[in-house]
Amino acid sequence: MKIVDVICSAGYTGFYFDDQRAIKKGAGHDGFTYIGEAVTEGFTQIRQKGESISVQFILEDGQVAHGDCAAVQYSGAGGRDPLFLAADFIPVIENEIAPKLIGKELNSFKTLAEEVEKLTVNGKRLHTAIRYGISQALLDAVAKAKKVTMAEIIREEYNPTGEITYIPVFTQSGDDRYINADKMIIKEAEILPHALINNVEEKLGLKGEKLLEYVKWLRDRVLKLRVREDYNPIFHIDVYGTIGAAFDVNIKAMADYLATLEEAAKPFALRIEGPMDVEEREKQMIAMRDLRAELDSRGINVELVADEWCNTVEDIIYFTDNKAGHMVQIKTPDLGGVNNIADAVMYCKANGMGAYVGGTCNETNRSAEVTTNIAMACGAKQVLAKPGMGVDEGYMIVKNEMNRVLARVNRAKKN
Repeated sequence: MKIVDVICSAGYTGFYFDDQRAIKKGAGHDGFTYIGEAVTEGFTQIRQKGESISVQFILEDGQVAHGDCAAVQYSGAGGRDPLFLAADFIPVIENEIAPKLIGKELNSFKTLAEEVEKLTVNGKRLHTAIRYGISQALLDAVAKAKKVTMAEIIREEYNPTGEITYIPVFTQSGDDRYINADKMIIKEAEILPHALINNVEEKLGLKGEKLLEYVKWLRDRVLKLRVREDYNPIFHIDVYGTIGAAFDVNIKAMADYLATLEEAAKPFALRIEGPMDVEEREKQMIAMRDLRAELDSRGINVELVADEWCNTVEDIIYFTDNKAGHMVQIKTPDLGGVNNIADAVMYCKANGMGAYVGGTCNETNRSAEVTTNIAMACGAKQVLAKPGMGVDEGYMIVKNEMNRVLARVNRAKKN
């Protein structure tokens, strides 16, 4: 089976592009927008619409495979590629990449994806978002050629002794962290609520007091609303470096504060993502490594999740090898080709690091479906409900895809 044509179309994402640096500098809210000037290159506003590019491959037998090129909400920050705008990059795909794909035999996803990873235009690697979407379409195309699920292709090529299994789903609330937490509890999300704690004064509190109160509220809310006593979600809160900012990246002071959060969350387990952001990869690794060591030595049972400055497979290996956190968010669009997600999950699992197949609210339904297949095939520890911040939509997309895949795999086992 071969690719006979490549079609591109501009698309929307499930959220927005936000200028993280401007937000961290104190940009204020004006309704759903932000007040102030953008500071990151490429941004014309602090918050602007999210864009994607859908890539469709027409196959020899008339089947159509597709993937979506998309980039993270906080593009251009934390060592990531610049802002991804459809009008800028559709010509690149049509003129530079499509001619190299047409006529390709769909025998091995891994081989094809690695070829795309190596492509350059004017001496530069392709934008991560392009590699992300093209590789999704390649995975779908190989699965269609072989008439199996995408998960089965990934298992065959990356995890041949593994099982395709259900993965716990992590839901994200956005700023509506109270009403959306109720939605998560009603739907019995295994991991919640993300909470978007991205401002010290407004959301964390100058001494961490606002987050502490929120964790207490969340604990009480789960206990009040749950209909089954054995529903015990993990609390996973992304603080976007604000704890480090509030406590001057003082490891002992941060650990003391995390101990208060651990106590407030009981009887529920607690994960904290991005406790600090020191604006440089090696320094970030060292800070995460030292904070994990401090927590572990004191028996503080808070799991740290690495995010900022841990973007590529090489970064993930670097953080994993140095025990810089207990879990790594594999921020899927940042890795480029989705083949890298599989490599990253397998490396984390082999080396004692939790593998969280995450991503961003600023993705599409298609990228969510594809990355869910990969998480299932590789046995990740958790997967993000995406796109968007409304809870229901992302949760539906990921859960339904997971259940469809499991139903097909179980049918194949019986036949």
